[in-house]
Amino acid sequence: MRFGQANRNPDCISQSFRAITRKAGLKGVRLHDLRHTHATLLLQQGVHPKIVQERLGHATIAVTLDTYSYVLPGMQEAAARRFEEGLRAEHRR
Repeated sequence: MRFGQANRNPDCISQSFRAITRKAGLKGVRLHDLRHTHATLLLQQGVHPKIVQERLGHATIAVTLDTYSYVLPGMQEAAARRFEEGLRAEHRR
């Protein structure tokens, strides 16, 4: 299959991806790894988990949150800091 052809067979897509990564010298990178990287980066950048869920096609947001909960501890700290900043700003008024 040539790049850009409209074959959507998952096996064919995976084989093409492996061929491209081999050619680029990227051994051991799976197409599914890009999916996880995509989701992780979006969550780290503060994209709402519901949007990430929709982009990944997960049936529920619970699947997304359960799968990517390792990203959330840092986000919890950031949320706590923002909340504290809001309280301080409100107190100064």
